[in-house]
Amino acid sequence: MKTLIIGGHTIAPDSTQKIDIPGIRLYTDTDVAMPVYVIRAKKDGPTVFVSAAVHGDELNGIEIVRRLINLKSLKLTHGTLILVPIVNIYGVQNQSRYMPDRRDLNRCFPGSAKGSLAGRMAHTFLTEIVQHCDYGIDLHTGAIHRSNLPQIRANLEDPETLNLAEAFGVPVLLNSNLRDGSLREAAVESGTKILLYEAGQALRFDELSIRAGVKGILNILNHIGMVKRKGPQKKIQHFIANNSVWCRANESGIVNNLKNLGDQVQKGDILATIGSPYGEIFDHVTTPRAGIIIGKQNIPLAQEGEAMFHIAYFSEPDEDIAENIEKMQDTLLASNAPNDNSHIYGIQQP
Repeated sequence: MKTLIIGGHTIAPDSTQKIDIPGIRLYTDTDVAMPVYVIRAKKDGPTVFVSAAVHGDELNGIEIVRRLINLKSLKLTHGTLILVPIVNIYGVQNQSRYMPDRRDLNRCFPGSAKGSLAGRMAHTFLTEIVQHCDYGIDLHTGAIHRSNLPQIRANLEDPETLNLAEAFGVPVLLNSNLRDGSLREAAVESGTKILLYEAGQALRFDELSIRAGVKGILNILNHIGMVKRKGPQKKIQHFIANNSVWCRANESGIVNNLKNLGDQVQKGDILATIGSPYGEIFDHVTTPRAGIIIGKQNIPLAQEGEAMFHIAYFSEPDEDIAENIEKMQDTLLASNAPNDNSHIYGIQQP
């Protein structure tokens, strides 16, 4: 196997190592480090990174990585897995989406060793982690007060990326263009195939989203030959959305939501009402065409023009998509135990 050096540490084949990559020192003369957990198999194979908390208030991914690290039945047969539970260490400390310099880290890639604080962190993550990797999975949630249905966003026009997205095993795949300055864009430019997993909401753990994320990552590792699965796996049919739209409030007021994540909606359906503190109804939020709700605002207050429901449009019948969303929920929430759950994730015991 080729030599792997991260943060000045050499990680040998058939070993596991914790590494702290130095960050920027705080005003208080306190050092801050990015935690990295590396697992290497005896045999050569792909190198994959899994990153969480690029946005510091998106915590689901941290728990997904923690569960992977503590999954006793996870044993690589080939390759290297690089797990980064917290990328934006400053944002997590402050429960904030942003870096201390008020920049969005996911708009600062590839960064620079001599740039802004966010640019330096982006440069460090790209050079120390991403550039070693053949594949990457970046874990995200909805923004503050917004929830996302478990979904994969990726460049689905690339055949290999599409195969990875299909292997992940969630019903909704969203064909998404690369954004300037994003980790996805920088990874692709460095030759790394990458998926973005969106699920849940900021500053909260969501059990369905966490379990779907853990299982999806293991599905990917199995797909590229890094782990073994035991027996036939229950497959969740996937559906590709090539278009989506946010339905917005036309009035300001108190919100009463009538639809939930994963609901199938028809053109003209009322998604929510907006009214006064006295109970008067000012407006109805409606959907412009049939689709599936893949994101929604949670706070029961709306300002005029605010995005409230994210509707994805599919060429397949919406009934089939809604059925597979329910199947995913039933499969992943069949057990109440949040820990190892190897029987749920279906990986071969070591």
